[in-house]
Amino acid sequence: MTDNAMVIIGAGETGARAAAELRERGWTGAITLIGEESHAPYERPPLSKQVLQEAGEPSPAYIVTTEKLQEQRIDFIHSSKAASIDRSRHIVSMEDGRQFRYERLLLATGARPRMLQLSDSGSGAGSAPNIRYLRSYADALALRSQLQPGQRVAIIGGGFIGLEVAASARHQGCAVTVIEAGPRILMRGVPEAIARVVEARHRGEGVSFKLNASIQAIDSSDSESIMTFTGGEALAFDVILAGIGAVPDTVLASGCGLTIENGIAVDERLNTSDPDIFAAGDCCSFPHPLYGGMRIRLEAWRNAQEQGTHAAGSMLGSNEAYAAVPWFWSDQYDLTLQVTGLPHTARTTVHRSLGATGDLYFHLTDDYRLAAASAIGRNGIAKDIRLAEMLIASRAALDPVQLAAPDIKLRSLLTV
Repeated sequence: MTDNAMVIIGAGETGARAAAELRERGWTGAITLIGEESHAPYERPPLSKQVLQEAGEPSPAYIVTTEKLQEQRIDFIHSSKAASIDRSRHIVSMEDGRQFRYERLLLATGARPRMLQLSDSGSGAGSAPNIRYLRSYADALALRSQLQPGQRVAIIGGGFIGLEVAASARHQGCAVTVIEAGPRILMRGVPEAIARVVEARHRGEGVSFKLNASIQAIDSSDSESIMTFTGGEALAFDVILAGIGAVPDTVLASGCGLTIENGIAVDERLNTSDPDIFAAGDCCSFPHPLYGGMRIRLEAWRNAQEQGTHAAGSMLGSNEAYAAVPWFWSDQYDLTLQVTGLPHTARTTVHRSLGATGDLYFHLTDDYRLAAASAIGRNGIAKDIRLAEMLIASRAALDPVQLAAPDIKLRSLLTV
């Protein structure tokens, strides 16, 4: 090691956790944490929920304050953007001309919203003034200002973010329409039975749905946006949120020649194709040992947190492979949805009724190993999902009959 700093580009969940872990593991040298936003690192899950719904003036849910960063001797460079990486000289150059030398570098650049692209739009769909995206605290504040009672809100995309915003908009008294190109909501990673429960809950709150919908054009004026669908139907909206997914931010990585494969490609240690550069969180794809080394990329709060911690260890020389079981969650109204593992890798599904608590689904491979589990309910499902997560990690073959039986405790299957 030299006297150069550990440099982290990206001051979100991943970057903040990595910086703290470096200190926790005994790194006494300099740590530089670079973020584009003016805020100290903050949590993103509340942006689609609490920030949009809370009465009074909201504030970010900080992961760590600037005072705590100072206390930990972490040099926090905010409101600044990295322009390039010189791998041969171990230098990060900023847009404002500053340069930072690094011993090890972590790219925690996250992902950016996928922009809405339409072939036919009078004002240009991607730049229309009434089309919004939700990724940052500033985005949430701008959207919050428009979610007034009676406002007609269109949400393009029936995924987690879109549905969470739909629930928040209904809470604020807006008229909400969810527009989904697919045949159902939550097409990615959520079984149809759970999607039906979520959709019914939204409909019960007054949300309208347009499924199998193809948007032909959006024409915006100062007062409203007219959305025209294939077939000729046209609807007017005051606010349009595009929640159609995210793309990994690989600009810096590709600019310096790192390998890109559905994000910044890393190995099991989260090391990129450069031995002194690591990547973690939404921006990277990695091989998962529980799924035969399948390369995956995850956009999830816990993965961002855990990979930040893991990357710090790897930067300090640990050879441990990252093998955490994926986990996702979403709160909408009084419902909680949780998924652990990767449902799309399974071949069959087993249902276990949890009675008044909700429903639990086990997703099994051909050899009856648990690939994933998903649950929907109003309370109490977290414990079952946690046990399912442990069963996934155990890689044990399981009896579908036992999985389906509510009277057989999941914990007892851990000893099989």
